[in-house]
Order: sequence, then structure tokens, then C-alpha cells
Amino acid sequence: MIGQGMVLSYPSSLLPGLQSENSTIKVDFNTAAWLSSSIGLAGIPGFLLSSYFMDIWGRKVAHGLIIIPGTIGWSLVYAANNIPTLMIARILGGMTAGGTVGLGAVVIGEYTDPKHRGMFLNLKTAAVCMGGMLVHALGHFVDWRTIALVALVPHILALGIICSWPESPSWLALKKQFEKSEQSFYWLRGKTTQSRKEIEELIRAQKESLQLSSKKISLGGRIKEFFRKFLRKDFTKPLVIVILGTFLLEASGRHIFPAYAIKIINAVTGDSSQSFYYTLAIDIIITTSAVFSSILVKMFKRRTLLFVSGFSAVAVLMSVCLYLFLVSRDLISSERTWIPIMMFVAYFILANLGCTPIPLALIGEVFPLAHRGIGSCCGGLSLSIVLNIGLQVAPYLMASVKVYGTFAILGATTGIVLMILFFILPETKDKTLQEIDDYFKYGKFKDVRENNDDDEVNVKMIT
Repeated sequence: MIGQGMVLSYPSSLLPGLQSENSTIKVDFNTAAWLSSSIGLAGIPGFLLSSYFMDIWGRKVAHGLIIIPGTIGWSLVYAANNIPTLMIARILGGMTAGGTVGLGAVVIGEYTDPKHRGMFLNLKTAAVCMGGMLVHALGHFVDWRTIALVALVPHILALGIICSWPESPSWLALKKQFEKSEQSFYWLRGKTTQSRKEIEELIRAQKESLQLSSKKISLGGRIKEFFRKFLRKDFTKPLVIVILGTFLLEASGRHIFPAYAIKIINAVTGDSSQSFYYTLAIDIIITTSAVFSSILVKMFKRRTLLFVSGFSAVAVLMSVCLYLFLVSRDLISSERTWIPIMMFVAYFILANLGCTPIPLALIGEVFPLAHRGIGSCCGGLSLSIVLNIGLQVAPYLMASVKVYGTFAILGATTGIVLMILFFILPETKDKTLQEIDDYFKYGKFKDVRENNDDDEVNVKMIT
């Protein structure tokens, strides 16, 4: 995830380096926009591959394979001497960044205890923020090629860490390897009364599912079954929630600010000499708030954290946009540059408490096990498309309606999405993935005791 953050924030160092007078690689405005936004479209094959790999070969193998393109991409960036090579390198990096968004959330969701799942999913976002901060800090001292070498380190370390994993208990249960699933689950969670109940419920649910779908399905039948998913409530409702989450993530400036941070700060302060320090300070605050969110998510419900911080963030963002608009019309003095900077700081703190970590966490929580592969793929495709549009359109918006107009549009979008999610998003705090699965199947949360009672009724009926 640190490596993913470095990929997303890299344009803030790459583009100024290419646009400098002594650069051996020349780039125009349009090409620069594509170099920045190409990772969005490149995420599409990354999502497709990670979804296919995680269903066929498991979460562990899939995560290892999807990191390889990014490793090759950073090597190409270091050796690049023309635009096509840089574009290919960015596409490879985008494949890894895209593939690990959904896959990483699924891995954390399936491997961790429900009590800690929210914290780990939010720490995933904090790690991405840390990667962005690292790029911005290094960009002040070293050139873009050296940063590419540094970015190789987290990818190589990640490959080594993955080798120590067991396979996901959920995937093993899905593949009828119940004994291995139980062993992997106890390796991860230990043997407690609660962990025994959870693995028993997981295995019970999968055995029931296998009994209902024991017939062999042809290729044509599989294709029909795929399209039937879009008519099933337990697939479409989580998918709508995740797609809205991707709009919320991008509208909150999660990827736009890291990519164009220095340009935005320059426009707000009008002083390029201090932009590095402002950017680094905001990076530190964003990363700290993301870590703090990991603590708050254990204390408060997901919905409470999302909507309180989200609507507060929208109010602050609209205020700073209004302030900058009045400055542009000479109705307010432009000398107090610290005022909009502090307002942006307040906005990013609030946005990183809920609007940026929780949408990514939803990918690993809301999809039932039977739909988790294709669900994370569809959610990832949505994120990739919205990310590409955001990064592609942002520089044109800032050139036409300025920073205040750009963030006003983003703020309005954030507010609309939050209002929709308020009515359809369930509370998932401390719920097991099986309980969330049951919610989307039956319209309510079913605890283990209820399911055991149902089993007893079924046994009596069969008898």
C-alpha cells in the first residue's frame, strides 16, 4: 500500500522534472495529463487480473502475481529516455495499484478478526497516504529517477511478506478444502470460543451453498450465471454501495490532491518558494488523520464516523471555496494565505477520517463470498474509471474555473453521494463477513444462534 501511494503521487515529482528547462525528455500539457491519469485506465486490467487470480489460485498467489507489473514499471521509469517508455511504465504501475485496491481489501477482510478489521482497513489507507508523503518529501531533494528506485523497495518487501502468508480460510472453504480452511483460520485467529463459532458458521454456509449448486455447469451456463448476478439483490446492492463509495473517494480529493499538490498549493498561496513546506505539512496531517481514523473506527460505528466527518468536511470545503472566490474578486485581502491553507488542512483531516478510508474498506466487507471476486472487480473498474476521469479533468478544471471552482464541484458531488449512502449503507462494525453476507441475502443481520436454530429445524424436517 505504501508503494501504491507512491504510484499515485509520483506525477507531483515526475511532471515538474519533465517540464524543467534542462530535461532531456520534453512533455506538453496534454501528454503530462495522460502520464498522470494513465494509471486510472491501467487499473482496469489490474482489477480484472486480480479478480480472476483470486478466484482461481487464491488470495496469496494473486497478491504476489499482481505486484510484479509494478516492480517492472518502476524499473522502466528509472531507465526511461522517452515518453512511450514512461507511459508503459506508468501503465504497469497502474495495473499493480489498481489490482491491489480490491484484492488488498479482500485479504484484510478475510484474514482479520471483525473487531480489528476496520482498523486494519483504515491503516491500509494510512499506508497509501504515507507513500504519497514519501514521494513529496523525496521530490524536494532528489530527481524523479532516484524516486523510482526508492519506490522499488516497498514492492520487493511486499513480495517477501506475502510468502509468509497462509491461504485465505474463506477461499479454501469456497473450494471445498474445509480442513485446510480450518487450519488456516486457527493459524490467523487462534482457538477461542468466538473463532470456533465463526469458522463453523463459514463452513456451514459454504456446505449449504454447495448442496444448492452441486450440478456441473457448462461454459454457457457460467456466462448466464454471471449476468444473473446483476439481477440478484445480494450482489446489486453491495455493488451500488461500492460504486457510490468510489465517487465519494475521488470527490473527496483523495487522488487529485497528491497528484497536483504543489500546483494547488501554488495557486492558493501564490508563492511557489514555500509550496514544498505547505505540501509536506498537509501530507503529514493527512497521514496522521488516516492513522487516527484507524483508532476512531474501533470506537465509533462506521456510519457515524462517515457521515459526521463527511458532512463536516463538505461544509469546510465550501467555506474555503467561497473564501478563495472572494479573494479572486478582490473582495477580501489575499495577504492572509494562512487562512485558506488552514481551512484546507481542516478539510483533509475530516475527509481522511471517513470519506477516504471507509469507501475502500467497503470493498473488503460488503460483497458476499460467492460474489467477492467479481464484485471487487466491478468495484475496481468503477474506481479506475472515476480515477482516470478525475485526474484527466482536474488540470483543465483548475485552468478554467480555478482551484476554488474545482473543489466546489468536488464538494457538491461529495454531499450528494453522502446523502444517498445515508439511506442504503448498513452498519458493519464488529460484524463477521458471514453476518454481512446474510444481511444482503435476507435483509437483516442473522447471528450464529439464529442460524443454528434454523439448522435444527431443517434437521427435524428432514427426519
